[in-house]
Amino acid sequence: MAYQVIIAFCIIILLAYLFDITGKYSKIPGVLLLILLGIIIRVLVTRAGLYVPDLEPVLPIIGTLGLILIVMEASLDLRINNEKKKIIQKSILSAVVLFFLFIFIFSYVLNAFFSIPWDTALLNAIPLGIISSAVAIPAASNISPANKEFVVYESSFSDILGILVFDFIVVGFVSVSSGLTNLLLDSFVTLLISILATTALALLLHKTTHHVNYVIIMTFIILIYTLAKLIHLPALLFVLIFGLVLANYRFLEIPFTRKFINFEKFGKDIESFKNISGELTFLVRSFFFIMFGYLTKLDELLNGQNLTFSAGIVLFLILLRWLFFKQVIKEPIIPLLFYAPRGLITILLFLSIPEINRLEIINEGIVTQVIFISILLLSPGNMLNKTKTTLQQ
Repeated sequence: MAYQVIIAFCIIILLAYLFDITGKYSKIPGVLLLILLGIIIRVLVTRAGLYVPDLEPVLPIIGTLGLILIVMEASLDLRINNEKKKIIQKSILSAVVLFFLFIFIFSYVLNAFFSIPWDTALLNAIPLGIISSAVAIPAASNISPANKEFVVYESSFSDILGILVFDFIVVGFVSVSSGLTNLLLDSFVTLLISILATTALALLLHKTTHHVNYVIIMTFIILIYTLAKLIHLPALLFVLIFGLVLANYRFLEIPFTRKFINFEKFGKDIESFKNISGELTFLVRSFFFIMFGYLTKLDELLNGQNLTFSAGIVLFLILLRWLFFKQVIKEPIIPLLFYAPRGLITILLFLSIPEINRLEIINEGIVTQVIFISILLLSPGNMLNKTKTTLQQ
């Protein structure tokens, strides 16, 4: 039996690799194919009558690891300079404005038409308002470098902002002003922790000569992220800062630091770390979405009544995005209009909603359908993609 399991895992990894390669030619997002593969595996396992332990408790763990690795891998690719200031500003503005517009309008509808309390309405709206970096970043490999950077910044900050606001509401607040103060204070504390931790980990990366090096650094990153989450700090911000500092280490190259750091070796160390983290990210991401597909309930996914509501939510998201790009950013919006998928974070936060705040009107089936429809929209985005840069750097 052990050999059969090993063979099955090897075949799954090879298929995931095949999906990753063919995605840029078929214009079908590899993430969608991974989810479909998970659904097919579930059907085959059920028909064969094989016993498989309950994997549902494992999904949030794999998802969290995937989120950390995906944001870290993406941030390691980002080079900051004055020419890219506009992209950074526009992407962060897009993440913030579109997130708050959606959750407040959607929560208002739930409150006004269904008499749902504001805090409960917001908790259920937030997971649907977050762009999934776990889906968007890998899918953006097919578009121009400038658009890819926009997607990386927008989706990463959307994740960070969504988690911050969600934790803020779950923990509870006395007043909006004190809540916002706490948010700013938490962000400042995380920034200080990020600077100290990044410095320590960068030195560890550069100075350690032991053959086991990169795995230890990744372990520290996951540990710091987890501890920060436990005390309700914006932990994803630390991961983003860590990656950005390593990707832009040239800013640290001054006469004083040259006395302690061999920057030529440091650059090679970072490149090796980036390669290892990329391979690990591929594995974790692949297994997460296959597992998500495996755990998807087909009767809920194909529910016609839910489908109308889910399609309406996605249509509203796209309409908001179109209006924002047209009126505020004032740049060509293809293919970025379609690069706002929901996914890993949506799942993780939806599962984190306290039982008392769960709504029948926004059930697991609707959330699953919203994720599927928003991922499907990546295909026309890829097909309409232009080779020229649509956002000025």
